[in-house]
Amino acid sequence: MRVPRLIGLMAMDAREAAEKQGVLLAAPDRPDFHLTVVDYVVRQYPLPGAQVPRGAVVTVWFDLGEGEGGGGAGVREPRLPIPPPGGLRRELDEPGNAFELLR
Repeated sequence: MRVPRLIGLMAMDAREAAEKQGVLLAAPDRPDFHLTVVDYVVRQYPLPGAQVPRGAVVTVWFDLGEGEGGGGAGVREPRLPIPPPGGLRRELDEPGNAFELLR
């Protein structure tokens, strides 16, 4: 039997498709998988179309829901190498009296 494509399906649809194909689902990132309804499968193993025996376990992973830290911002700091201290002060002369040159 072949593993069904579960990526892109909601949890409840993925469970239904797996049951029809005769495979079992495991979701390590969702301990409450049997209650999960509208989260979408974003990854699966084995890949769709792989040949497996009836009753094999297909592992699926879901996207993070709201408030679960999805964000996608990633780690931004610290950046190395650290820029030298000084910023604009290092590049420009200290401001002085603008009218001093006119005297």
